[in-house]
Amino acid sequence: MLANKLMIDAFERIKDEVHKTVEGATESELTYRPTDSANTIAWIVWHLTRVQDDHIAGLANRQQIWNQEWLEKFGLPFKVSDTGWGQTAKDVAEVRTGSELLLSYFDAVHAVTVEFIGKLKDKDYEKIVDTHWNPPVTLAVRLISVIADDFQHVGQAAYIRGLTK
Repeated sequence: MLANKLMIDAFERIKDEVHKTVEGATESELTYRPTDSANTIAWIVWHLTRVQDDHIAGLANRQQIWNQEWLEKFGLPFKVSDTGWGQTAKDVAEVRTGSELLLSYFDAVHAVTVEFIGKLKDKDYEKIVDTHWNPPVTLAVRLISVIADDFQHVGQAAYIRGLTK
């Protein structure tokens, strides 16, 4: 299906950009902050991955993979439900990890995302998934929202990576 191919292509492009930004980065580079209140590459990539994990899990009616194994691996002092929304500069500083763990979590979420999208039928894209908005949000719109958010965040992370060189 064309819609599935386009959605998967977008998520593959995000994956490429995340890998270009994170691969080979030291923990010092991943936690670099241009100002005391700025986000870090580690936090941004963790956040975009958490949001994708949260949203795809909701759409697929399954548990987030964060809850299954990654929460423990990262060892962050956050609630299990935290995705980064509304976090403080102090919270941002808590996300200290190497590129391998960060990319492993991202890749695991990416795989679940692509698997979910690959099983969608045309009519699935029209399903209302959130009635808190006017107009209500369809599955297609939610996926586009995740894609747009991911691209924005990976662009921010890439910019910060450029500042570290």
